[in-house]
Parts: sequence; C-alpha cells; structure tokens
Amino acid sequence: MDIVTGVGVLDKATHVLRAVAERPLSLQGLQAATDLPRATAHRLAVALEAHGLLRRDDDGRFELGPELAALGRIASERFPLAGLALPVLERLRDDTGESSQLFVREGSHRRCVLSLQSPHALRWIVPEGVLFPLELGSAGRVLLGETDASEWIVSVEEREPGVTSVSAPVLAVDGAIAAAVSVSGPIERLSREPGLRFGDRVVQAAADIAALLGTVGLTPGVKPA
Repeated sequence: MDIVTGVGVLDKATHVLRAVAERPLSLQGLQAATDLPRATAHRLAVALEAHGLLRRDDDGRFELGPELAALGRIASERFPLAGLALPVLERLRDDTGESSQLFVREGSHRRCVLSLQSPHALRWIVPEGVLFPLELGSAGRVLLGETDASEWIVSVEEREPGVTSVSAPVLAVDGAIAAAVSVSGPIERLSREPGLRFGDRVVQAAADIAALLGTVGLTPGVKPA
C-alpha cells in the first residue's frame, strides 16, 4: 500500500475504497486485495459503510456506496475538465486499443482524474484518483513542462517493469499546462517506442481537450459563473 498522506487510517481507508472500485469484494477478498489484517479491513469497511461510502450487495460483498455517487456529481460540477475530456479519451482508447488517462498536477505529485481501460486482457490499470510522483513517468514529466503542445514524451519502465506510456500536454486558455493525456500499456504490445505508434494521436487528443477548454472559457477547476 502506498503511503501518501502519512495519516495511516486515511491511507488505509482510501486503499479499501480503491480495491472495491475494481470489483465488489467479500471480506476475505478485501483482505487479499489490500493486504490489510482481517480485523483492520473489516473495521474500515464497516466504518465506510456507516458513512454511505460503501454498501453491501445482495451477496453480502462490499460495493461502492451511494454517498460516493453524490460526491462524484458535485466534484464533476466543480471540476469540469474530466467531463470535457471523457469523449476525447474514449476515442483515443478506442482508436489505439490501449488504456488512456488524464492527469493533473497536485504539488509534487500527479493525480489521475480520468482512466479508461484497454479491452485487452493484458493491460495496465491506473485507478482514478491515484497519486503518482511527478518525476517518474511520461505524464509527470509533461506536467513538469519538459515538452510543448506539439510534442510527446515517452516513458519506458520508469514506474513499473514491463509498462510503457506516451503523454502530451493539455494547455489551458492562459497557455499554462492544465493536464497530461497518456496512453499506456505493456511493452509487449506498445514496444519500447510507443510514441512512434501513438504519439501523434495523443498530441491530437490533448489538443482536442484544450480546444474544448477554450470553447467554454475555463481554467481547470473553475466553474463558469
């Protein structure tokens, strides 16, 4: 489990939520997915259930709760970038056949705000909401400003063995880097030079999202008056 905040119970609870986001889980499955002690997994899951963040399905497995849906709607209204980018990333995922993501910068980290999975059985899954360090991975280097809007950056096994990615910057209406668009997957399919296959399409997707931002006159995170 990644320690992100240093507040152990918060990191563990978030780990539980992300595990359940992958699929409904029994207590045994939740323990296996999170590598938490059984008592800890049970205590956190029950507490999250009490807050409406988890619920039980008809088989008694833990599933995402209704409170998350309500919070998600509010977050989408206040953070329009993900909603604007969704159809563009869907086209990118369908066109390339590989997983596509949208990252934004948060201090010294990058957060995945949108993640669409490849239809292939062998794929690289990035959970929405996850935090990664900026200095590793093509999206992080894009957010650090290592390229401009017409170029892409490739990462090969920087964060995970066997995984490669290609990313390009999304520019806000003021010219600042608003986000990074990525295509990622196993080296076996993307090769060690994924930019040669998908770089131009990633750059175009980033430009399409930037154009949508310009159309509505938004800087990410700012709701129109």
